[in-house]
Amino acid sequence: MSAWEMYELSIALAVFGIPHEDLADPWYRLRLCSDGPRDPDGGGSAAPGPYGPGLSLRTEHGLDGLVGADTVIVPSVPEACVDDGRDVPADLVAALREAAASGARMVSLCTGAFALAAAGLLDGRRATAHWQHTAELAARHPDVIVDDSVLYTDDGDVLTSAGATAALDLCLHLVRRDLGAHVANQLARRLVVHAHRAGGQAQFVDAPLPPTGEEGLGPVLQWAVEHLAEPLTVDDLARRARMSPRTFHRRLQEATGTTPMRWLLQQRIARAQSLLESTDLPVEQVGERSGLGTAANLRRHFTRTVGVSPTAYRRSFPRAVPAGPARGGRVAGAIRPSGRPSTGR
Repeated sequence: MSAWEMYELSIALAVFGIPHEDLADPWYRLRLCSDGPRDPDGGGSAAPGPYGPGLSLRTEHGLDGLVGADTVIVPSVPEACVDDGRDVPADLVAALREAAASGARMVSLCTGAFALAAAGLLDGRRATAHWQHTAELAARHPDVIVDDSVLYTDDGDVLTSAGATAALDLCLHLVRRDLGAHVANQLARRLVVHAHRAGGQAQFVDAPLPPTGEEGLGPVLQWAVEHLAEPLTVDDLARRARMSPRTFHRRLQEATGTTPMRWLLQQRIARAQSLLESTDLPVEQVGERSGLGTAANLRRHFTRTVGVSPTAYRRSFPRAVPAGPARGGRVAGAIRPSGRPSTGR
């Protein structure tokens, strides 16, 4: 197993396998499944051979563990299934079809899309993978609508992501769908990553979170997040950070990749999303509390950024953060004989 393969598996483990019950209780229940040979010691299923210096993997469940999962996540497939044209293992394909037929939400990270495509689950659907592999995916599965320009795709019960950190974008998107924007944003902050959101079918990177570890900049951005309803200017923030406006602008752009005013707008949009999801406040008050001002100003900025109106957005989410995952929260996974992991929720 390469470092990239371990990375993709680790993303699913970090998001769904580590309890974050202070954010939502209960959290997801994760189980890893493998189509590798059974462990003779009774420890479940194990793929043969080491996965790096001093590292081996053992799972408690075989592919039959995918039965009953609410979401099945396939982080990757064997390299030979991508580079050498080898077929995805037949038992994995059969297990994925059975899981989908039972109503599981099907998700792939990076080259895991090859497994979903082999099972026929992407036919007629928009899907993506790492840009290095999208041409091969399209050539091998012409019925799949391959889009190499997005971080991830969401077709309701089937979702796919590009490679590397785009897998984290999709996992956070799943949390957002299940538990709401507030929980997803807090988890993103905990993981020290950007929050990624979907507006319609368009993906975009949300406001970079305040860089809490940078002395002078982090505290003032955190303060700004806590005072979004107030009039805030670059001069105000620069003065609070004890910097010149020009230095503050440069430092913020280096740290977050965006300008101060754009960063403020993104944070206010995020606040508006949270208020729309978790409260019954009129749109006018959502605009005031998020710092976007009038209802008309809120609608203009919100629709342009998110892709839907505030009212339509509110209809898409429950009014309160649910007590647990909307789809039952059971997560399962699989490690194939080559060491490529597949995970299910």
